Amino acid sequence: MVKVHYFFDPMCGWCYGASSLIKTLAEMPGFEMTYHPGGMIPKRAIDPSFRQHILQADSQIATMTKAKFGEVYKARVASSGEFVIDSYLPTQAFMVGIEMGIEPHVMLKAIQLAHYQDGKALDKPEALKALAVSLGLDEATWTEKMAGAEPAMMKVIEDSQTLMDQLQVNGFPTLIMEKDGQLIRLPHSTYYGKPIEWKAHLTSLI
Repeated sequence: MVKVHYFFDPMCGWCYGASSLIKTLAEMPGFEMTYHPGGMIPKRAIDPSFRQHILQADSQIATMTKAKFGEVYKARVASSGEFVIDSYLPTQAFMVGIEMGIEPHVMLKAIQLAHYQDGKALDKPEALKALAVSLGLDEATWTEKMAGAEPAMMKVIEDSQTLMDQLQVNGFPTLIMEKDGQLIRLPHSTYYGKPIEWKAHLTSLI
């Protein structure tokens, strides 16, 4: 079994763009993925002057990766209303979803779609609860687990950031493979929009 470390953030546009590659990797026999959420953005309102930059970056991501950004999401970013981004609460939801039996790549993709297609305000617990219920998770159990999950989430992010420093990881997404005692970065960006070639590359590594 080849271990792959995935450094990501649920609010990272390039991670959303890479989600099809992550799905392929997660579902391939012979690979074991470890997810390291990096805590990219503590909760804050995004200044209107920066929103155009976000939309321009999203357009570039869509062109390169073929990922689709929803009209509801784009309208929310472009609007004059408040636009808050928070990496931490969605990361907490990611961890609770896994604890409740959802596969990590499935939980992450659901969070990404809720943000980047449906334009949901994922800084709000109610939006994440609705997402959990839509995935078939029990609402009462979800609420209970989310209420006590913040300390574990903070520890995971702290550990991820420490490991990022050790491995000189300075951006998301980053994939690092452990094989034969070596740490090797996977050139995932070479395979944006090329799912067949990506799968062939992964097959060659096993």
